[in-house]
Amino acid sequence: MGRLDGKVAVITGAGGGMGAEAARVFTAEGARVVCADVADSVDAVASEVGGLAVRADVSDEGSVRAMYEAAAREFGGIDVLYNNAGISPADDGGILETELPAWERVQAVNTRGVFLCCKHGIPYLLERGGGSIINVASFVALLGAATSQISYTASKGAVLALSRELAVQFARQGIRVNALCPGTVETPLLKQIWGDDPKAAQRRLVHIPIGRLAQPREIVNAALFLASDESSYVNGATFVVDGGVTAAYVTPE
Repeated sequence: MGRLDGKVAVITGAGGGMGAEAARVFTAEGARVVCADVADSVDAVASEVGGLAVRADVSDEGSVRAMYEAAAREFGGIDVLYNNAGISPADDGGILETELPAWERVQAVNTRGVFLCCKHGIPYLLERGGGSIINVASFVALLGAATSQISYTASKGAVLALSRELAVQFARQGIRVNALCPGTVETPLLKQIWGDDPKAAQRRLVHIPIGRLAQPREIVNAALFLASDESSYVNGATFVVDGGVTAAYVTPE
């Protein structure tokens, strides 16, 4: 038996990176998966795993509603919301450099997107008598950095607070809400941000006790646990998977 047998999971940002890996892992563990993304690549991911591809912009309320309607129509209900979609564009820097449009663009996807996905997804979980919500925050919601991405950092702090609030509000209705806080993950988005600058990587790697970036599967394994019934008493958690960054003061030489 798979760890997600009989469950329907909606995964946003499933067109690549951690979202695509989650679609593969969740499917292998028995879930029926809805792959949602604005990118064309989501079609290939859904085809690969035998899931449903939905073009969805999580910052748009109508699009989010349509995403869940399509999921419920195809699979009869929803059990897991994996709110993974997020952006971190190059023009999101320190507060003195970041312009208001850049700030608002990140907030629209990362903060409003999670709000909308929870607002319109929770009623479907209630119809099933409960379920699991995994909101992707970040270790930057817990630590400050001189290499700032101010809007991204603020958005992930908001996701963390929102997740705690919902975890308390809906706990007795069978819904668990947890914030997954990855460390630095080797994804196409990260490579785009860092470019070909080895100094940018080393500037951060020195703070990671394990001494390397996470692979997407290592984060998805944590999401799998949170989506499964194995985590039935895990609620309102700040679930950190960061290679020890938030535990470190001085790292090994």
